[in-house]
Amino acid sequence: MSSTVTTFSAAAPPAERFFRASVFFLILTSVMTLVATGKLDPVVAILAPAAILYKGLRWWRGREPELSHRAATWLVVAYLAVFPMDYLFFSRIFAASAPNPGLYAALLSSVHFLLFVLLVRLFSATTDRDALFLSLLSFAGILAAAVLTIDTYFLALFFVFLSFGVATFLGYELRRGARGAVSSPLAARPGVEEKFNRALSLAALSLAIGSISIGGLLFFLFPRFSAGYLGRLSVQPSLMTGFSNDVELGQIGEIKKNSAVVMRIKIARLLRTGNIRWRGIALTTFDGKRWYTPERQPAALSVDSDGWIHPPAFPDGLRAQSVPLHYTVLLEPVATDAVFAPPYVISLRGNFSGEAASTAFEMRRSYLLVDDTTSLFNPFHNYAAMRYEGFSLAPMVAPSLLRNAPTAYPELIRSTYLQIPPLDSRVAELAREITARASTPYDKAVVIESYLQTNYGYTLNLTGRPGEDALARFLFVNRAGHCEYFASAMTVLLRTLGVPARYVNGFLPGEYNDLGGDYIVRASDAHSWVEVYFPGYGWITFDPTPAVPEGEKNLLGRMGAYWDYFQLTWNEWVINYDFAHQIALAQNMQRGSRTWTERARSYFEASEKHGKDWIKSWQGKHGAFRIVLPLAIALFLVALNFGVLRRAVGRLRVEWQVRSSAGPRPDPQLASLLYQEFLRLLGRRGWKHRPSESPFEFAAALGAPGIAPAANEFTRLYAQARYGGAPCDALRLRALLHEIRDALRAR
Repeated sequence: MSSTVTTFSAAAPPAERFFRASVFFLILTSVMTLVATGKLDPVVAILAPAAILYKGLRWWRGREPELSHRAATWLVVAYLAVFPMDYLFFSRIFAASAPNPGLYAALLSSVHFLLFVLLVRLFSATTDRDALFLSLLSFAGILAAAVLTIDTYFLALFFVFLSFGVATFLGYELRRGARGAVSSPLAARPGVEEKFNRALSLAALSLAIGSISIGGLLFFLFPRFSAGYLGRLSVQPSLMTGFSNDVELGQIGEIKKNSAVVMRIKIARLLRTGNIRWRGIALTTFDGKRWYTPERQPAALSVDSDGWIHPPAFPDGLRAQSVPLHYTVLLEPVATDAVFAPPYVISLRGNFSGEAASTAFEMRRSYLLVDDTTSLFNPFHNYAAMRYEGFSLAPMVAPSLLRNAPTAYPELIRSTYLQIPPLDSRVAELAREITARASTPYDKAVVIESYLQTNYGYTLNLTGRPGEDALARFLFVNRAGHCEYFASAMTVLLRTLGVPARYVNGFLPGEYNDLGGDYIVRASDAHSWVEVYFPGYGWITFDPTPAVPEGEKNLLGRMGAYWDYFQLTWNEWVINYDFAHQIALAQNMQRGSRTWTERARSYFEASEKHGKDWIKSWQGKHGAFRIVLPLAIALFLVALNFGVLRRAVGRLRVEWQVRSSAGPRPDPQLASLLYQEFLRLLGRRGWKHRPSESPFEFAAALGAPGIAPAANEFTRLYAQARYGGAPCDALRLRALLHEIRDALRAR
């Protein structure tokens, strides 16, 4: 077709600059969306946008294409030979840490091929067919980004892409429709072309907003039953170390320097959250440099008929001294199999397998593992964002009960949780010195906890590896460290005194976001603490780390809270939207509409009663109002029936437009309004315009000496503005109307 070979050059009319800019930003937005997924390798993530920006600069300066179509075709064919090497070597190396390296490498190498073809075609584009093909490749890039990410950034970038996509096809259709014209009237008037481009931009933006609105409505009406196609391909989890069965001192400190969001948690019943810890993994054995748990075969926890998983039971004495806690967790992809929950989990339910599951029947394929420390693990790994809910008990055991707890520990507890490595002799001496006046295990734990909190400083700025005597260095040399050192010190000090204790890694409660009613847990909230064993009550949490003062939330912090709330809503109602969410949404809308209807009815009834009372009161004070009001209504209806109001509004409109006109301007509509005023003025004096007469014929029929010259000039100016594309001189037309009106009065 001829439309496919039209030159894509500066001479093509109309809206050439608008079309060029739309195509360029469409391509740039597509590539930036791919880069924003964070799944591309750094080389491609830097070179691809840089190449597009370089080409955009050359386009802006009117430079010729760098490649011929023949050279571009040979480059694409040559890349087909490189594609297997990319898949087998380069992409495979980058995808080595993915759950499915082969699938991810195939996807990554395909994206590389897509970007290569896009850039080659961009640097050889000369025709409208090339521009159309670039638009299709850009759309393919957006589809690839949708496969790679479920982040909230995609929504904003997709809206930008949609706006430029609409603008591109608007410009393309305008160019196609104007093809074959002798000349472009817009090209001769640059000012008009700028206004035309602004109008096209507004139209494209309006269409994009409408599309997003209608698409969003259809999304909620027709929910998605599968979530995250290839969503398990995350290769950049938030956490890399610190939550495995082998943790070296210093690893949690590295995590705490990262501010990435790890979890978003909603708690049904708000408690004093300072005692809540999101427990991940408990470790039993310390060799002086690292904590670990000897290899044991964990037990599998199956799912019941309702989709709930029930961990092993805990001491009855703890149940009576605890507060139930119901929570919902949105866990981001993390490089650990640990399932984070408060201690003493009663039950958990979630899509731990990572597959699409919206009913309890589908969730039965999930199961969890539990070890001897009651730490929970996901055998399917936490490679994808995951939502689960649970019930736990928050221990609130009175100190008096713990002081009276027996000290006859089971043999398994003694052999496992009293282990200590060869230590500096000063460590045991310090433990005895601190607890000299403490008579019970509970008092010893409290005294050691308080001693570490008040006599040691908190810092993340530790250099080098801990070394062989990391604990002694912390206690007697540095006297400062982060939570790992405090928890390790307390655990070892208690064990030297014969009190069973263990080291635990997890997260602090996080920051409460009052907008979304949820807790935002970041990687910087990673924490270590101690659990001490009390027969009859189980393991009780102690935290010897000094409290770090919280900073005040400024404007940026408040904006961050809004963004976190938006991300929570995005994950809950877009990523995890399923049939259950649709039912909940319909029920909420039904309850809300019923409430709004009742409120609106009550409001209008009250307003009606108040208005009636006011009118009655006013009528009582102004007796003449009873006669004036019916008369005013009758006059209004008469004026409405004979078109008086319509004519008055028309005259006011003409007068306003004439007075607001600073000078001649292209406005055919204003010329038509003034001509209608011209016809009404003459029609009242007997000169009626017949439908078969042209404006010039009507003007020629006016033979009155004082009227004909002004009428002829008025008709000429009107015809030029209405049909000839000339500017409408509203002031001159208005002056001619006054001249004609004065002449008619003189007659």
